[in-house]
Amino acid sequence: MTTQTQTQNVSVNNFEQCLKCSICTVYCPVSAVTPLYPGPKQAGPDGERYRLKSKDFFDEKALKMCLNCKRCEVACPNDVHIGDIIQAARIKYSTHRPSLRDMMLANTDLVGTMASPFAAIANPVLKLKPMKAVLHGVMGIDKHRTFPDYSSRKFESWFKKEAAPTQDQYSKHVSYFHGCYVNYNYPQLGKDFVKVMNAVGYGVHLLEKEKCCGVALIANGMPKQARRQGEVNMQSMRKAIGQGHVVLTTSSTCTFTMRDEYAHLLGIDNHDVRGSISLATRFLHQLIEKGEIKLAFSSDYHKRVAYHSACHMERMGWVSYSTRLLKMIPGIDFVMLESQCCGISGTYGFKKENYERSQAIGDSLFQSIKEAAPDCVATDCETCKWQIEMSTGVPVENPISIIAEALDVEKTVEINK
Repeated sequence: MTTQTQTQNVSVNNFEQCLKCSICTVYCPVSAVTPLYPGPKQAGPDGERYRLKSKDFFDEKALKMCLNCKRCEVACPNDVHIGDIIQAARIKYSTHRPSLRDMMLANTDLVGTMASPFAAIANPVLKLKPMKAVLHGVMGIDKHRTFPDYSSRKFESWFKKEAAPTQDQYSKHVSYFHGCYVNYNYPQLGKDFVKVMNAVGYGVHLLEKEKCCGVALIANGMPKQARRQGEVNMQSMRKAIGQGHVVLTTSSTCTFTMRDEYAHLLGIDNHDVRGSISLATRFLHQLIEKGEIKLAFSSDYHKRVAYHSACHMERMGWVSYSTRLLKMIPGIDFVMLESQCCGISGTYGFKKENYERSQAIGDSLFQSIKEAAPDCVATDCETCKWQIEMSTGVPVENPISIIAEALDVEKTVEINK
């Protein structure tokens, strides 16, 4: 581990900066729905003082209730890394061995690779009540939870055959970290990303080698595997950056994990890469602000869109990039939803012991969406999409997909020549 990374990790464990104001507990979505959770101040800074004296003070059951949503950190007036303190304690002190359920939920590349070729069978089978009952009783995956569909054709397969041959014709280039969701579940988002980037004059390239960002592995007690996968991603990104590429993503959680949690929780030195990893909406907005690109939209596009601020999007402070881009589309009736956690937090809401808590956390958000009556909800997080669609019946789209749908490609290409 380098000196740079050691310094970063020391600064993360800054519990002595806690003012004991308890504002973090006020903003904690878990504390709001259950008295069993001691709250972020007690689980984080206060608890860390005791844990440093003896590991016997580590409370596995209580700390596992933490969503790692980072809303406590957003609210903290003194920039205490409360969520990171809690997650680092789980990594350091937990003796819990991941169950088969935990390993399946966390190993998205493995499960996606197995499920995609049999998507036509897997998707309907996972919706059957008998299968849900088995998963509930044997695996501990709640029977009420809906799994996202798998795609029979991976995004990588589509890209290599359909898109890759034309990307070298562009004078400017970016590399795309597509993530597991795009690759195995929803390749259309990746296609939309390529469509938008090509329209503004950028060629898109995949990383030499990409692994799952590791967020689910961290959450399910497999930090060593997450670290190995993270190192692979960093190595591939360094190569892309060395070629002059910015690395773009379409997932707020993947972005946040690689930019912040790699160094904070996994001890991965990413100081030379971090600044070159960006969300696609942020990248596009910055180019528009500089006057380097312009977007043209179809005059007959009309849609009422409600935007949900994903938790990790808020932690990065990047919500405005996506919302401003959406507001640029003339035909959009834009509704800004109140900032609230949806409750799913990746694999958290799939687990039987968390399901009711997960839904209780998201209930106010679900009601707000129903009252807004949008044609769709926009958000930058794929698991928020699953939670909102399952709980409200309202379709959810990534802002990039909405931009791609509304874009007048011919006009956009012409004005960016």
